[in-house]
Amino acid sequence: MEGRTKKGNLRYLEELRKLARKNRQVATRPEDLMWNEVRDRKVGYKFSRQKPIGKFIIDFYCSELLLAVELDGEYHNWRKSYDETRDKYLGWRRIVVIRYKNKEIIDNLPKVIRDLTGKIKAREKELVKYKRGEGVSLK
Repeated sequence: MEGRTKKGNLRYLEELRKLARKNRQVATRPEDLMWNEVRDRKVGYKFSRQKPIGKFIIDFYCSELLLAVELDGEYHNWRKSYDETRDKYLGWRRIVVIRYKNKEIIDNLPKVIRDLTGKIKAREKELVKYKRGEGVSLK
């Protein structure tokens, strides 16, 4: 069982909390570009960046939608099993993971944001059906 605070929130692993803070301070260009597009509810929901969840750090996370956005740089080509393990863990927590390549963000950010907006709308519908008990299972 994962550790919880008195309020019921997940307890962060201290080393991940520190690493997440460091990652926010030295963000990559694609992370900065994406953050400028999703911060301050620009896509309709609050996103956090470099969010510790379990033993992982998520690039961008929306708790209302249980939605993670991961930006994949070149190093992800060598970390496929790590990414698969993280995605399975997040799936177990009913968190949907959306992935974009850094190159997509740099080359065509408006297209990425349109895609993300569409996926947010689809996720909203999934959650509404789930809350109504219409037999939709969350991924």
